Amino acid sequence: MRVQVVIIGSGPSGLLLGQLLGNAGIETVILDRSSREHILSRVRAGVLEEGTAQLADKAGVGARMVAEGLPHDGFSLAFDGRDHRINLFDLTGGKRVLVYGQTELTRDLIERRQADGRLTIYEAANVTPHDFDGQTPFVTYETDGATHRIDCDFIAGCDGFHGASRKAVPEKAIRTFEKVYPFGWLGILADVPPVSDELIYANHPRGFALCSMRSHTRSRYYIQCALEEKIEDWSDDRFWDELRRRLPAHHAEAMVTGPSFEKSIAPLRSFVAEPMRFGRLLLVGDAAHIVPPTGAKGLNLAASDVHYLFSGLLEHYQERSNAGLDAYSARAVARVWKAVRFSWWMTTMMHRFADTGEFGQRIQEAELDYLVQSPAASAALAENYVGLPY
Repeated sequence: MRVQVVIIGSGPSGLLLGQLLGNAGIETVILDRSSREHILSRVRAGVLEEGTAQLADKAGVGARMVAEGLPHDGFSLAFDGRDHRINLFDLTGGKRVLVYGQTELTRDLIERRQADGRLTIYEAANVTPHDFDGQTPFVTYETDGATHRIDCDFIAGCDGFHGASRKAVPEKAIRTFEKVYPFGWLGILADVPPVSDELIYANHPRGFALCSMRSHTRSRYYIQCALEEKIEDWSDDRFWDELRRRLPAHHAEAMVTGPSFEKSIAPLRSFVAEPMRFGRLLLVGDAAHIVPPTGAKGLNLAASDVHYLFSGLLEHYQERSNAGLDAYSARAVARVWKAVRFSWWMTTMMHRFADTGEFGQRIQEAELDYLVQSPAASAALAENYVGLPY
């Protein structure tokens, strides 16, 4: 088999890139080691920047997102037992974010790709990029005990932090940067109405908490926890009690609780690999960078990578110019580091660190107070939250 672009990974970045390329008449095949059912069972981020929503609309999969997504003009920073609303719309000149689950966007993309008759190969084992440092790259994979080969012009590595794409790059050709945070997020999903119409980011002496949602009837809640915590030690009742303690009283009293149907503990890290291009292999999304979920940048960063890569590939095929591809890594990495900085800043400002000490704690309190009192500081937060321009 031969196609123009092989995409490794059928998460939202791989599917979005595939749809944009397919709409432009550029032939792709998508490979994934997981099953379609497993991919659609993963519950992930749900806050979309305007740029991400516009890309989805450009790909032709925006109808359900627009109909069912929840536009948010602001969010709350909660500390000292009070809410402090950040008015995104006013502070950014009319920009907002859209709450729409990553799983739902993935479903929209999968269904559109299937309707268009474009090929996705699920449960492909031992996917391996080859010869991407030359002019004739190819990818091999195994299904049903047989090895298959796909020749191509380019390989897009959209297969996440643990995928095969970055691992295929020679160690001396890539540089990585990493910060591991000394805590995790214990999160639950429950079919209960959200405690607030907008997200709440809470800084409390007992630790950080986040109140989010997937719809008007499904809530996503998180609390900061120690990395050694075990899921089995956290009953639903214990979680709800702890979450209430970390919220302003009026939210704690208004909260509707119920049984969770998903519960997990996620470690937090910042990670960047650069460059993001190695000959004809180009890394996208989590294959090249990870951010802590504070600030909701993970999926949105992947979307900005897709924007830069799609633009470069389109220029290559339609204009016979490699300028966009040659600039891909520099453009993507520059935006990545700005989002990494923002996510790190939000994480350090909103979480409690065991080694902070009294001085560090006072600095954190002063920063929060300055942030909500200063229009300029609030505007900088809002500008980053809604997403920097591509």
